Amino acid sequence: MNKTMTGAEIRQAFIDFFKQHGHTFVPSSSLVPGGDQTLLFTNAGMVQFKDVFLGTDHRPYTRAANSQKCMRVAGKHNDLDDVGRDDTHHTFFEMLGNWSFGDYYKKEAIEWAWTLLTDVYGLKKESLWATVFKDDKGDIPTDEEAAENWRKQPGMIPEHVLYFGRKDNFWEMAETGPCGPCSEIHIDRGPEFCNKKDVPGHVCRVNGDCARFLELWNLVFIQYNRLGPNELEPLPATHVDTGMGLERIVSVMQGVTSNYKTDLLSPLMDRILALSGTTVEQREANPTPYRVISDHTRAATFLIADGVVPGNIGRNYVCRMIIRRAARFGSKIGLNQPFLAEVAKEVIRVYGDAYPELRKNQKAILDNLTREEERFQKTVEVGVSHLEEMLGDMRTNGQTVLDGHKAFDLYATHGLPLEISRDIAREQGLDVDVDGFKAAMEEHRLASGGGKALGALGGEDVDVYRPVLERLNLEGKLLNGVDFDPYTSVQVEGEILALFKDGEEVESVSEGDAVEVLLPKTCFYVESGGQVSDHGVIFSAGSAEWEIAVTDMRKPAAGMIVHVGKVVKGQPRRGDNAVARVDIDRRKDIMRNHTATHLLHAALHAVVGEHARQAGSLVAPDRLRFDFTHPEALTPEELERIEANVNQAIYSSMRLNIKIKPLAEAMAEGAMALFGEKYGETVRTIAIGGGGEPFSYELCGGTHVGETGDIGIFIIVSESSAAAGIRRIEAVTGRGAYELIQRRFRLLKRAASQLGAAVDALPEKVSSLQQELDESKKQIARLRQEGVRMEFLRKLENVPEIGGAAVISCLLPGADSETLRQMADLFRERYPSSVAVLGTVQSDRPTIIAGVTEDLVKRGLNAGDLVKHVAGIIEGSGGGRPTMAQAGGKNPARLSEALDAAIPYIKSKLG
Repeated sequence: MNKTMTGAEIRQAFIDFFKQHGHTFVPSSSLVPGGDQTLLFTNAGMVQFKDVFLGTDHRPYTRAANSQKCMRVAGKHNDLDDVGRDDTHHTFFEMLGNWSFGDYYKKEAIEWAWTLLTDVYGLKKESLWATVFKDDKGDIPTDEEAAENWRKQPGMIPEHVLYFGRKDNFWEMAETGPCGPCSEIHIDRGPEFCNKKDVPGHVCRVNGDCARFLELWNLVFIQYNRLGPNELEPLPATHVDTGMGLERIVSVMQGVTSNYKTDLLSPLMDRILALSGTTVEQREANPTPYRVISDHTRAATFLIADGVVPGNIGRNYVCRMIIRRAARFGSKIGLNQPFLAEVAKEVIRVYGDAYPELRKNQKAILDNLTREEERFQKTVEVGVSHLEEMLGDMRTNGQTVLDGHKAFDLYATHGLPLEISRDIAREQGLDVDVDGFKAAMEEHRLASGGGKALGALGGEDVDVYRPVLERLNLEGKLLNGVDFDPYTSVQVEGEILALFKDGEEVESVSEGDAVEVLLPKTCFYVESGGQVSDHGVIFSAGSAEWEIAVTDMRKPAAGMIVHVGKVVKGQPRRGDNAVARVDIDRRKDIMRNHTATHLLHAALHAVVGEHARQAGSLVAPDRLRFDFTHPEALTPEELERIEANVNQAIYSSMRLNIKIKPLAEAMAEGAMALFGEKYGETVRTIAIGGGGEPFSYELCGGTHVGETGDIGIFIIVSESSAAAGIRRIEAVTGRGAYELIQRRFRLLKRAASQLGAAVDALPEKVSSLQQELDESKKQIARLRQEGVRMEFLRKLENVPEIGGAAVISCLLPGADSETLRQMADLFRERYPSSVAVLGTVQSDRPTIIAGVTEDLVKRGLNAGDLVKHVAGIIEGSGGGRPTMAQAGGKNPARLSEALDAAIPYIKSKLG
């Protein structure tokens, strides 16, 4: 009979059991995977140990156990659509797991799993089944080792051990890399759990399609390395990776039919019931809203605790989406005011002991939930109303799928996430064109890069800025968005249309406040295409004296550009007349660097080849950075030619011809479009030089000098690797180049003074000093090695014998490898039947040399085998000839131990 245990007790019993069996308890890692750009969220217990299995990380333990926080909402593990519709799917869940890193293997893993389930948890042995791997393609050996170990477990029914193929019982991390067979533990919950009784011919079975048999635990045995689709090789060490969903085992232990009826989630369900004022009968009749709210609130609570707040990109979008989805389901059961914080308090109560970060961050959790609900409520009614109108029109016209562009408009204008629009549509037997939605989002991203449609629609800012835009449109003050022109002037004047502080619109701001300022027009450049935003100042054009230092620019919503800065004087107010002035010196520095990147691109084509295309850039006032495709480092000669090519273009003072024209026309003329960028129908072109074919001709929306002579000078500072197949050049121009020249010339003069030489004679002087230094080093080395030789000769006064052979094994501090070999030869010359094992440390790396005379080789003592034997102690390897061999390692602290280990090995060979 199952033991009576709470969810917290079940979790702790798992951890305690494996701690008793030598496992280290490793706390759950964050839901945000550290250093793993391949994952949106931590989605399995093994994520934090991934590098251990890949061999790129080592831990101070070989056995581990934990309960890991996990999220699965997107991509391969997208469980979102199923959440709330059944009893088992969740976005957030806990995964109990134990791991062996080259320690124990199948026997222990199976034995402990059986013992925990049957003895500790008290599950009926006759109800448990195990599956093992048998290749349905016949290429990989059947896992009989696992099968035999299962049959040996006390009380396991042999017929309950079943074989399945690759789909169910073979685990792989990726297309290549560590992999292996897995063994799953299933429980037969009884015929009453079958949900397919009315299906003709249905048979309940393990890995079937009904709910009677439930998978509890997956034991993965990592024993192969996949090299290709049909090639496996055994791993040098085998590992164990197991995972058991906490919610599932708790539902079994507590004898309930749904995860939502366990004590992990039922308190949340009950709190929602109380808040809504509905009855248990109503909840049983329509459980989906309660389940979605419970699941999503739990997920959002853990996300916010881990630093993921509601937003518009990546993880932040997921957090926002699940909060809004939960709020929308709340409205279906009468919860029309913010309520999720009350449910989150229950999450914190239930999980706070196991995850202290929840209590620590309780205020942030509750505040973020309530704030996000309030933002959503401001727009959801209008958004849903518009959606209902669209769905009504669809039914009238016999359509079943909502156009993706229309769905995107709902998101952009009213903050209605795609997932909510899709939920509402599906409830009415309709659907949403997801691909069309994504395409519309991408089109908007492209449009937001420049032109009339500026900014990013939707997202975390839409609820704050959209109402302001609508008000200003009604007032006729911002009918076509902010007039954006960073090209023809560096100063504009206009009324302050809005002020924003801490994410909210305000009437006024005071000295010291961080602020965002909305003006009807701006001449400030907004970061795009690698060029950074302008800095500058906004000051009063009226009688009131105030000033704002502008340090950034932002596009928070369609048609809106805000100046980001800090009030340095006075009290600006909405409606004040203002003057916005760009920092012209900084702008000119940026312009020099931007035009120089175009010249550099052209010079790369001329010197390296047409394949050297831009792969990224940074255009800042103090420097430029240019990434380009090229397979290898540039030579010094190539860099000199590129630098000279750019400077020659500068000295030629070529005019820049800047025009707006159709994309097709520009491309037909040979304008260069950057790989990976998308362009609108009309584009801005920058042609440098005339008289036939221009020196450079690119599509670009940045700010540039009038002629190349304005750049002054171009100096390459560095060339390096940015990524595989991508090189990076960093350079300076204008004032930055002048400052670099001055700085380096000062250093040259100082060095010349210290060396007592003229600047022009420095190379010869340094070369002379280098020769003297090299000779001194050689003399020191000779003296040091002579000292080592004298020390070694003293050790020869009383040499022991093993099996009639002279043997020495010792450490020679300060010796190099060549000296060790010389001493080994000297020893063999003095003792015709002998073996020498000598060690030293060079640059924190231990080295061992072994020398064996020919007669001992014939007796079975091989120098290569000897060094291999002791090299493992210093975490290394070695080899060589039978009479002379060498080993190196990583651990100098154990060198003496390795040398001592040579003696018993020699004894074993020479008797």
